[in-house]
Amino acid sequence: MRYRRQIMAVKIQDVAARAEVSVGTVSNVLNGRATVSTATAERVRAAIDTLGYVRNGAARQLRAGRSRSIALIVLDVGNPFFAAVARGAEARAAEDGYVVLLGSSGGDGDRERLYLDEFREQRVAGVLLTPTDADGDVACHLASAGVPVVLVDGRTAGGDVCAVSVDDVEGGYLAVAHLLAQGRRRISFVAGPLSTCQVADRLAGARRAVAEVEGAALEIVETDAMTVLAGRAAGERLRARDDKPDAVFAANDLLAVGVLQALTILGDIRVPDDIALVGYDDIDFAAAAVVPLTSVRQPAEALGSTAVDLLLRQLDGALDSADRQVRFRPELVVRASSA
Repeated sequence: MRYRRQIMAVKIQDVAARAEVSVGTVSNVLNGRATVSTATAERVRAAIDTLGYVRNGAARQLRAGRSRSIALIVLDVGNPFFAAVARGAEARAAEDGYVVLLGSSGGDGDRERLYLDEFREQRVAGVLLTPTDADGDVACHLASAGVPVVLVDGRTAGGDVCAVSVDDVEGGYLAVAHLLAQGRRRISFVAGPLSTCQVADRLAGARRAVAEVEGAALEIVETDAMTVLAGRAAGERLRARDDKPDAVFAANDLLAVGVLQALTILGDIRVPDDIALVGYDDIDFAAAAVVPLTSVRQPAEALGSTAVDLLLRQLDGALDSADRQVRFRPELVVRASSA
């Protein structure tokens, strides 16, 4: 017969009894107050270690009146760009004693709402959100409900919600203007879902660049995801055509890497000689691709850290209306895939 040992939750009273001190003294040690002698504090910590005591975070939050956790919901945690955003957010949050709880919506609005409901039940101090909808309506709803929120790499129609973003219209323009300057005229834009605001903005910039050059044309190759596999499928469709483009602008680097694999796998298409290629985000392995990838760089870690900074200033009531929107400028990094 197999027995299951029931583990009882250790209470602060158990720690106090073990260390032979009052509950108040244990609380002082846990909160780092200097009113406890070194010897007593060491005795309390030894009791905590021996008993395996873990403080009740929910009760502590109720007493303090504010949670020490921040929710971050991104489109795809598997994308190195969003991993870098999370690193920046975590580093800035830690400076003020906060932790970041991470969720990945996968671009699914229903999944995004499930995460938001769960994090709100946990009484997070605020929400950092890369929205699945192009207009940021979910963020507006959160803000109107009194939830501190900052859009990360997103926007709202009226600009009335705090947001940290990169000018993706300019980024799309930089990418395609560069291809046009190389003499390319038949350009394919390999996009993720066009309902995503980042994709829509990058397309708008690409169209603006094409409109400035006579004889240039832009076609859209839409995909249902922004992954390497989706990019590879799009690239296979392009390489099978008789009327191949002479340049490809991909909505992110994962798509671009997939396109690159599909185009070069048989060795009969040369990048950039036959088809030039530009990605977006400048993730870490863009420079390490088989053909180093030209990409539009976004300051990912700065996006995350600035978003946390805006949220904390909201919580402290120290945020002016003029400081609610922070927009970074993108930078084109030229490498062998387009030069």
